[in-house]
Parts: sequence; structure tokens; C-alpha cells
Amino acid sequence: MKPINPGGHPAYQKQVVSLLKQYYPDAFSRFGPSLWETLGKFYSLDLSPVDEIMSDCYSVFGPIPRTPSCMLRTMMLAPVMKITGFTEWSQVLKTNPLAAIISGFHPDDTPGVGTFYDFHDKLWMSDKDNLSPHAQPRKTRKVEKPKNPDDKAAPVENISVEELIKQLKENPPTTDQPFSRLFQIFHDLFLKHSADPGLIDFSNLVLSGDGTEVETSARHRYRKLCKCDDRKCNCNRWYYQPDTDCGYDSSRHKYYYGYDLYMMTAADSENDLPVFPLLNRASMHDSFGLCHTYAVMKAFLKEANVTEALLDSAHDVMAIYQFCLENSIPAIIDLNERGSVSFKYKDTYNIGKDGIPVCQTGLKMIRDGYERNRMRYKYRCPNVYHCDGIHCKYKCSDSPYGLVVHVATKDNPRIFTVPARESKEWILEYNKRTSSERCNKREKIDYLLESGRHRSTKMWYCRLYCIMMCQHLDAWSLASSNSSLKDIFAQAS
Repeated sequence: MKPINPGGHPAYQKQVVSLLKQYYPDAFSRFGPSLWETLGKFYSLDLSPVDEIMSDCYSVFGPIPRTPSCMLRTMMLAPVMKITGFTEWSQVLKTNPLAAIISGFHPDDTPGVGTFYDFHDKLWMSDKDNLSPHAQPRKTRKVEKPKNPDDKAAPVENISVEELIKQLKENPPTTDQPFSRLFQIFHDLFLKHSADPGLIDFSNLVLSGDGTEVETSARHRYRKLCKCDDRKCNCNRWYYQPDTDCGYDSSRHKYYYGYDLYMMTAADSENDLPVFPLLNRASMHDSFGLCHTYAVMKAFLKEANVTEALLDSAHDVMAIYQFCLENSIPAIIDLNERGSVSFKYKDTYNIGKDGIPVCQTGLKMIRDGYERNRMRYKYRCPNVYHCDGIHCKYKCSDSPYGLVVHVATKDNPRIFTVPARESKEWILEYNKRTSSERCNKREKIDYLLESGRHRSTKMWYCRLYCIMMCQHLDAWSLASSNSSLKDIFAQAS
């Protein structure tokens, strides 16, 4: 039977207040401020549209199912209460009336473990639990440990970033993805809601992109499908987690098995809100993860007008600069010191990593504006510009205006950035990139993302999206001035 939710969200709120009075009549004095805050966030969260979004997942025959809005609410509540498994969570719902009440269930009628797994199947728009088949050739590709412990591992991909961008242009991703329904719920109920009070501005979106390691197992579990005596034969193996492989965690200085979570974060949001995630193989380099994630994001989030990209040194690839330049997206990317940062411009002037030309006497020239129509910077002689402490007797130009040098962004978008590299404006913008670290910290430490003991990409995506929804819910509670559940409970009492 199709899910039935008579009364919608007001009916849920009425039930919560009624059951709280019945099971916790002394809640006003018994519950602490942090608990009331958590209860208030879920009390005000309207998930009733989920019932309509997921109505096509249910048959018109059979018994009445659990309400999808209540199932999603309880899945969001589990990581808030630091519960990482649904076997444990189903027991908590049976023994803790408060968890059942705020989820939307009656304490005497809570879902079992199987109900949770059935609901995951309905959220995942594919008959297969993983994106790749279990039977695959033996994985021999291994990430090499960097010589410098602070550096990230080098790419292991067989193509260049430039070739990958070309492939994605010729065959752009579509919205026909197994996680499409998850993103639809996240988009319609959370992203749009965050955009209404201005927590995210999709017309002027400043994105910060970064990959973070998600360890799913201590080793890569597989079994042989052949009867060859050679353990290193090239026959197919049955991988229990086919979408994962071995990567190197530069922050913890160790190899790990799992995913590389590439997250697009709204860097101009005070709450470091997540916008779009993609789970890639652990061995994927961040420069390749950016290309894949951005291409899929543009297919799903067509209203997003990206006006700036903030990226770390792992993305310091000329092809990425060229792509951003073609799409009129200023790229604020830290330089990778392993790459060349000094060169001769038009075989005449030396250019350092700050993008400033050096004159024949070794003096840095003075930036004198940017011509947006021609996309070029103007530099003048420091002596003629009357800089303090500059006294040069070399006559580099017959003009009283002094020597003028123009450098065009298109000649080297990596060095001639907008705003100018190493300038105050550039540093202020790049500092916003730390929103990625804060967003990842919220997911991995506060909500224990890696503590999930799942063996399928389906389960990991469902867990990830529930945590992202909680991040947006936290931001709403900080920006909201509505009366709390505690006040409503006091009035009802």
C-alpha cells in the first residue's frame, strides 16, 4: 500500500508534544538545554514532502508501510546520537521512548532492522548495491607513498587531467545516477531551504572543493574465482567492496582502503554547508576528483552559478586553470612548489610565483590596475612610480611615463590570476577555502562518518546524505528565531 501521512507535519508535531507529556511529564526540568535544542531542531524539520517524492517506490497492494518522512527523520537522528549501526539503532528505538517519539513513531511500535534496509533500497535507484560489478580483474594499481610526508600522493590515472576534461565535455554525465533520489530529497528539502534565508546564494556561488579519505575497512577483502595455483594470476576476483581500492592518507601518513570523498562546499556560507558530494575510489587524485564531481554537479544543480573556485595545491594543474578561464570562473588555487613557478615572459621579463615582472635591473614592477576587457594586468617602472626607497639610474624608457608591461591572463592563467596572486585580495579569498576542512571535520568527527560498518556504496551514500542533511539542519537552528519546543511543551503543560 502507498504510504499514508494524514495531517502532514502539523500532525507529527502534535503527536510529539502529546507523547512527550505522556512519557516525560517532567521533561521541562529533566531535559538539559542541549537535549531540548536537538529535539527542537527535529520538531521543526518538515519532511512531509518526502512521502510524496517516494510514493512511486511503494506498491498499491500489501500492508501499510512505515511513513518515509519518519524513516528519513530517524536515519538523521541516529548519527546525531552517535549511533553508527541500524541493528543498534533499532534496539535504541525500542528501549528509548524519546528517540522513537522525536522520530515520529509510537514507542510501542518502532521499525526493525529489516525495515531500515528495505528503506535504503527505496532510496537507492538501482537494483545493484554498488556502482561496479563484484567480479573484476586483480587490482594491481597502487598509490606511491610521497617522499615528503606533507605532500599528497601522485596521480595514478592513465590519462591526463586535460584528456579527462575533454572526455567529460564530449560525454557529460547525466542525472541517471543511483543516488538521484537522495539528491532530489537533499536538494528540494535542504539546499532550497538554505537558499531562502541566504545561507547559500546559488546565483553567486563560491565553491571550495577538496577530497577527504573515508576508510571503510582495514584491508581489501576479495576471493579468487579461479583455481590457478599462482596467487598473482590475472583472473577475476570477487571484491566485497568493488567501488573501493587502496589510497594514501597524507594527513594520517598511512595507506587505507575505502573511498575518496570529494565534497563541494559553499565557501561563502558562514556555516560551511555542503553542496554536492561524490564518492570516488581512494586512489583517485583530487585533481581528477574535482573534474568528475563538478561535471556531475552541473548535471544535477543547473541553477548554480559558480563565480569562484577555491582549491588547494593538489589542483595546481594548467588544464584546470584553462577550464576555469573558459567558463569565466576565477580560480584561486595554491601553487604546488614541485611544479615550475618561475619563467620568462615573452623572452624578456622574469616572472616569479607572485606573477610580477622583474625589470632589467632586478626590481619588481608596480601593479597599476587590471583591464577587464582585455583581461590583462598593467605594470609600471617602480622608479617612475615614485616608490619609497627605489632609486634606479637605469633609463629603461624614453617616455616620462616610464616603462609599461602588460601581462595577459590567457598567456598563463596559473600565474596571472584574478585577483592577482599573493595580493591581499587573493589571500583573503583563498582563506575561505578552509571551509572544506571544517565541513569535512563536521562529517568525519562530529557525525562519525567513517564509523559506519557498511559494505556497499548504497549504504555509504545514504549515510553521507543523512549527515549532510544534519549539517544544514544545524545551520537553520542557528539562524532561526522561532519559539523552541521547550516553550511549546511548557505552554501545553
